Amino acid sequence: MSEADSDETDVRRAVVLDYLAHGLSEGRRRFQQSPAGYALDTADFTLYEVAFDEDARITIGTNVVVEPPEERDVIEDCRPVKYDDLSSGAQSELEYVVHDLVEENEERFVAFYNDAQPITLRLHQLNLLPGIGKKLRNTILDERKRKPFESFEELEDRISGLHAPGEVLANRILEELRDEDLKYRTFVGQER
Repeated sequence: MSEADSDETDVRRAVVLDYLAHGLSEGRRRFQQSPAGYALDTADFTLYEVAFDEDARITIGTNVVVEPPEERDVIEDCRPVKYDDLSSGAQSELEYVVHDLVEENEERFVAFYNDAQPITLRLHQLNLLPGIGKKLRNTILDERKRKPFESFEELEDRISGLHAPGEVLANRILEELRDEDLKYRTFVGQER
């Protein structure tokens, strides 16, 4: 791997969830604030509050660099936040962005179905997904032993009872983002 390739993999990108041209409404007068907003990391689903460059032209859905700071082009500063800290606009956009990320990165998320492991003797990572119980989990495990899954469509065809496997994953990611008291996290905050 060349040095340029390794530098590119260290760059963390995020999708803008909300853009507030007059900044956040915290204490200072609106005319004194720079543009701000919220973004979602595309790798580990970390939520960020971001301060944008005054001259940047940003829209919801724009991909921006959040790390490292020297690689940022439109972001002046950013910090991780919790779901409850998001604006209502960012919260409503989050669902669409997560579904899009799962769909755009199908190979990565199909690999989860192929690679999921037991967490404890009685609990498997697959059981954390909404709608997957013991029977469906065992069917997935048996089928992946025969041949690894290659797409969401193949998963749906080979696993009777598993409908919209991408949507199932997106719903789990949203659950992990919204509920900070979850005991097990599979996607949020986990580099993949």
